[in-house]
Amino acid sequence: MMDIAPVLPRTASGPVVLVVDDDEDVRDLVAFKLQMAGYRTVTAADGCTALTLITETRPDLVVMDIAMPGMDGVSVCFRMHADPATAEIPVIMLSGMATETDIDLAYVSGAEEYLAKPVNPGELVRLVSWLLPRRA
Repeated sequence: MMDIAPVLPRTASGPVVLVVDDDEDVRDLVAFKLQMAGYRTVTAADGCTALTLITETRPDLVVMDIAMPGMDGVSVCFRMHADPATAEIPVIMLSGMATETDIDLAYVSGAEEYLAKPVNPGELVRLVSWLLPRRA
């Protein structure tokens, strides 16, 4: 399933953030908060769709849940970082699992940051704004 979240008119040329989460409420909330901060968002409900969107749209940053049915976020992150065309796209992992092992696995897969759910919207926007200028 792929859906494009609405874009605010003032962000027509802003950075694109791909939001990936199988929980529609979380996905919509994260996309909305990022849009309010001036980012354009594209959303996906699963890892396979996320990989397709990453390849086709080359987002500026990915915010992704770890635990999803089918292909999980760690697998998506490994795959995108194994491809030279998408390896430089920063990833922020989200998860309700906050054990040391889960956090380490997120970083080993290539994620730049890890946020535990429930996500603090201010912290998320701060991380996105901090990571995006490093790509410029």
